[in-house]
Formats: sequence, C-alpha cells, structure tokens
Amino acid sequence: MPTAASSTERWPGSGPPRRPGAAARWRAAPADAWHAVVDTGHLVAFRAGTVRSRGVLVALTAAFVALTAAAAVVPAWTPGAGSGEGRSLDVLLLLPTAMAGFLLLALVSAVVSGGGRELLARDPAAVHPVSPTTDHLGALVLAPLNIAWLLQAWTLLGSTAYAVGPAGGGADLAAAQVGMLLWLALATALAQVVAWSLEGLRRLRGGVLAVRLLGLGALAAGLALQATGRLVPALDRGPTVPVLGGLVGGPGPRWGLTVAGLLVATLLAVALGAVPAHLAARRHPRDEQGSETEHHEARPLARWPLTALVRTDRASVWRAVPMRRGLLVLAVGPGLVALLGGLRWDTMTVLPGLVASGGALLFGVNAWCLDGRGGRWRESLPVDPATVFDARAWVLAEFLLAASLLTTAIAAVRAGVPSAAELAAITATLAVVTVQVVAAAMRWSLAHPHAVDLRSARATPAPPLGMVGYSTRLAVSTTVTGLVFSGLSRAEGWALPVLCAVPFLAWSSWRLLRTRRRWLDPVERARVVLTVTA
Repeated sequence: MPTAASSTERWPGSGPPRRPGAAARWRAAPADAWHAVVDTGHLVAFRAGTVRSRGVLVALTAAFVALTAAAAVVPAWTPGAGSGEGRSLDVLLLLPTAMAGFLLLALVSAVVSGGGRELLARDPAAVHPVSPTTDHLGALVLAPLNIAWLLQAWTLLGSTAYAVGPAGGGADLAAAQVGMLLWLALATALAQVVAWSLEGLRRLRGGVLAVRLLGLGALAAGLALQATGRLVPALDRGPTVPVLGGLVGGPGPRWGLTVAGLLVATLLAVALGAVPAHLAARRHPRDEQGSETEHHEARPLARWPLTALVRTDRASVWRAVPMRRGLLVLAVGPGLVALLGGLRWDTMTVLPGLVASGGALLFGVNAWCLDGRGGRWRESLPVDPATVFDARAWVLAEFLLAASLLTTAIAAVRAGVPSAAELAAITATLAVVTVQVVAAAMRWSLAHPHAVDLRSARATPAPPLGMVGYSTRLAVSTTVTGLVFSGLSRAEGWALPVLCAVPFLAWSSWRLLRTRRRWLDPVERARVVLTVTA
C-alpha cells in the first residue's frame, strides 16, 4: 500500500496541516515525485490482485499486446502500403488530422470524467496517504483501459503502418511507430493537464458555470469552423504536420530531434499535470456536494409499488453528477459529429447502439450498485423481487433511450426527410439496441456485482479491465445490429425493417426474462445484495 511519505498535504496528528514554505516544497518535490511513482506501482499491483481469475488477467494482457502489435505491423504488408500514391498517399495526408482528432478525443474523455479514472476510490483514499500526484499518475495509467482510446490508438497505428509501408526493411516503420506511441502518450498527458485544470476551476465559486460557458464557447467555435469549411484546415495548421514530417522520414537527425522533443514534452506534461491535480484536491467538488446536500420536496405516495420503485431508481440516476455529465456527452457528442459530418439516415443507424453502449457503461453493467448501503434496507421492504427487477430494468431502458433519441434528433437536423424504410429502420434500431443492451447489462449486473460508490464523478461501476471487456462486447454487438438495419433502410418499404426487428427483440427479451428468473432466486439475490453493500 502507499507509503506515508507520499502525502504532501496530509500530516499525522491532530490539528490543521502545516504548510511548508516554497523553498522546502521545491527541495522536497523530487522525493515526493518518486514516492508518487512508487505508490502508483503499489496501487496498480493492488488493483491487479483484485482480479478474480489470474488467467483472465494474463489473457487480456496478452490480447492487448497482440492486437497492438498487429495494428502497428500488419497493415504495412498489405497491397499498396507505403507506395506514396493512391490510398496510401491519402492516408498519409489525413494522418495529421487523425492525430489532432486523437488529442481531442483524449481531452473530451478526461474532462468529462473530471481528470481521469480513479485508481483508488474516494472513500478508501480518505484514510490512506495517497497524494494528488499519485492520483494523477493513476489516471494516466488507466487512460488506455478505455475502448474508445484503444480503437483510436489502434486506428492511428494501423494508418501509420499503411502510409509508411515496409520501406528500409522495416526500420522506417519501427521509427515511425516509436514516434506515434510517444504522440499517444503526449496527447493523453496533455488531456490530463487540461482536465485537472478544468476540474480545479469547477471547484471554485462559480466555477461550474464558468466551465459550462467554456464548453458552450468551444462548441460554438467548432460549429462555426465547420459551417465555414475551416475546421479541417485549422486542424491541418496544428503542430501535428511537422511532427508527422519528422517521424515518417526514417531514422536520422530530424527523426531523433522529433522523438526527443516528444519525449521531453510528454515528461513535462506528466509533471505539469500534478500541479492542477494538487490545486483541485485542496477544494471540495461543488457539483457533487450540491447534489448530495440539496433538498427535494416530498411527493405524494405512489399508488403502485412499481411506480414508487421507479421513482426512487430514477431519482438515484438523474440526480447523480456522473450520470448527468455522461448522458450529456454521450447524447450530444455523437450527435454533433453526425451533424458536422452530414450523415444520412441509412448510416445513422449505427449511432443509437454506440450511445446505448456508452450509457450502460455509466452504471448499467453493475446496476445494483446504485443502492449502495441501502440495498439491504430495500430488500427488507414488502415488495415482490420481480417488481424490484422490473423497476431497475425500466429506469435503465429509459435512460438509454433518452440518450439515443437526443443523439438521433441532433443528427437528423441535416439528414433531410427520411423515407418510410429509413424511418422504420431507425425506429427499429432504437428499440432493438435498447432491449439488447438492457438485457446484457442486467445479466452482467447479476453475474458480476461489485461494491462501487458512484457518488464521485470519476467512479466507474466495475474494475478497469472489466470495463474494457464490457465496452468491447457491447460495441461489437450494437455495431453489428446497426449495420444490419443500415442495409435494411434501403428496402422498398417499411415492413422489412420492422419484421426483421422481431427476432432481435424476441431473443433479447428472452435473455432478459431468464435473468429476471435468476434474480427471483433468494440465494442469487442475497449474493448480489451482500456484494454491492459491502
């Protein structure tokens, strides 16, 4: 576990903490940084030790390494790779924009989660001398354990391999991929710096409003650039063009200077990120505190038990800060991408599945952890367990459907008037992926419960490796479903998409009912309740 020397703010003994002078803090900085690195290693080992099956951990690690190596090497030996013309040239010209897009993705992901993922949850961290620097380094370590980060990173490595090709016996490819890996690290570190800075700003008086205004300003600027056709040229004028130019020329003086610059910039960004992390740690999260201390007027008693349970579950979801933030980003982000890209109705069928998958990762894959310590009290109520299950599944479904509908509405602004087949296809997709994701999430919630406190805006409902597995399986299944209905949207009439939705709905509904029957087993239910209330 972390060493006591790692804390620069928490001192033993009663009374207020003593604040060392600036000179003392400067002299102690290298030692504190080293202790933070050691503590991060301890916490990573501790989190890895919580994996129930060591074989699963080894298999996931091997798969991650194998997929990354394949993405970085295999495209270089495909036909046309590295030819400097045709598609290879197009990929090379688009690489600077893709690099800037990865930086933007890392930035949005880190800002929404308030600085990154938690290596140690908030309540356990309160009694351990874990410094904000350790928290910052832990967020960087866990950043790649995100399916969106992984897919974008693999895409960037694969595009680089295809653009460079096997020239120089693979030496040019190896040099380019070393630089690209450093760019991935630099983009992630820079995103953490901005995210911690905004988190510190959010915790000031009026900071929540200031961050929202900054977000709206950035959104308006992006829309203005896209509307005037200057978005891509603006991205191309960024620093990614000279960086890429120094990486694809093969080993040499320019490549060495570029790699050295990336390495130094990465180390500086990692060190710089600790400064706003410390500033944010000294202040209480205003939005989370406001959510926990606000008063709500009592409503009239519900007439039916199901209505009362739905009210309770709905309030626990919509009043939680991470849920509100996550829903806003999940619904608005893909919708704006589709709006800026001018997606047609036949390609919009992929969006609801991606949004529903992301929404389930906020709490749905461990839905019973919403009760926390109140789970035992809930089990003592004179309510049929089937009603409890129905209420939780209903709230999860309406949460996912609300996000998907908002995304579809934003994307539809520039899509024009849909045909009957397109309207039927998008409607069927919304229904199918909602039931599909709810069935999968409720099944995983019952099979693999975890005790998680979701009050923190950075908390995740399952361990990082588990989240990678959940997100991968959800993304694959919902994307395949969206592609199927994308093809059906080109049918002559509306009947074919509706008829094809029936077997999808029947299969997912059957799986959901099977999970419901398992929940009715008192032994299974007791196992889940005791786990999430631990």
